[in-house]
Amino acid sequence: MTGASDTIRKRGRPILIGLLVLALLPIGGVLIHAVVPPPLTLLMTSRALSGNGLFYRWRGLDDISPRLVEAAIAAEDANFCAHSGFDMKAIEKALRTNASGGRVRGGSTISQQTAKNVFLWPGRDWIRKGLEAGYTVLIEATWSKRRIMEVYLNVAEWAPGVYGAQAAARHWYGKDADELTAREAARLAAILPSPRRYKAASPGPYVRRRAARIQAAMGTVRNDGLAACVLD
Repeated sequence: MTGASDTIRKRGRPILIGLLVLALLPIGGVLIHAVVPPPLTLLMTSRALSGNGLFYRWRGLDDISPRLVEAAIAAEDANFCAHSGFDMKAIEKALRTNASGGRVRGGSTISQQTAKNVFLWPGRDWIRKGLEAGYTVLIEATWSKRRIMEVYLNVAEWAPGVYGAQAAARHWYGKDADELTAREAARLAAILPSPRRYKAASPGPYVRRRAARIQAAMGTVRNDGLAACVLD
């Protein structure tokens, strides 16, 4: 019996080690990117392999216009500084809107989008959504809100093959990210849901209307301190 038990323990040890490694890999990746910029993401790689090219330029948050931070919060996640990764009110609102047959909308926070963009693959399957939730918890626990915003603005896709605020500013406006005006920032935020469909420069009616609403909301973000966890 003792020999059989020893055999079982020996055979089970590699499995346990493997499970431990699998459990630690996500934590390690999150801790690394708390200080190190992501080199490439799965989305960037897949887009590049499909022929979209790759224009990716990392810039620290100090080298990105604060207007773009305000625009991102106004457009994507008004409660960014208040929640811990998940905005339950936004999720409930999205579910009600989708159930009523209105324009399909998501309830993802900037934290969730950052987790998805940095660590996961494109898609909407339930496995990916579950992993997204796990990564969101990890980055909220280990990264500052400022770091989450910094990574988000640097890995978001702003046009086919164009990633990050610096690349977007050069691509659409021929300037650096720290030179973006409030109007330009609002237009960049306006195309975030569909950056492969819409244009930030010389936009159509939909983007102009959405950008105008975002720019107006940026005043609220600024006046009510909704970006204080990033800009203060």
